[in-house]
Amino acid sequence: MGNRLKVERAIKDLTQAELAKLIGVSRQTINAIEKGNYVPSTVLALKLSKVFEKPVTDFFFLDEED
Repeated sequence: MGNRLKVERAIKDLTQAELAKLIGVSRQTINAIEKGNYVPSTVLALKLSKVFEKPVTDFFFLDEED
């Protein structure tokens, strides 16, 4: 699974720490998601969707390998 989380975060001018605080996770979790090392739960993805005011599919997508 790929993601545009870093891009969306930059558009909102949020640091990893700020985004983490908004959705109730650690900065390390945001970093792991951005690097593709962690697949977020549905609840976490929906929280991100709320912060970015966009559908989940705008910042998470399936790779060819998926």
